[in-house]
Amino acid sequence: MAEYTLVDGSVITDEDIEREAAEFEDEAWEGGLVDVKPGPAYGRGRRLLFGETMKQVGFKEPESVIAAIDVRCGQLGLKRSDYLRRLVEEDLKLAGIA
Repeated sequence: MAEYTLVDGSVITDEDIEREAAEFEDEAWEGGLVDVKPGPAYGRGRRLLFGETMKQVGFKEPESVIAAIDVRCGQLGLKRSDYLRRLVEEDLKLAGIA
């Protein structure tokens, strides 16, 4: 089981993360945002993408649409979330909202 050191020095495990994720999905999570220190096995770690609190957005699509999205992501070299985020950002700019 992997362990991760948080910025405050506390350590969490994969089990802790799974438990908190389940609480979050059940809308019972009372935690806050945390930063994970990159460890030697993880290189520099993932860079922060945004300077504000994030909230998850989700929706369902037919499997055929998801397959087409994944093909396009492969063509562009993007992860699905990055591809969808980019589409939303571009549309909001076109609409003059962002």
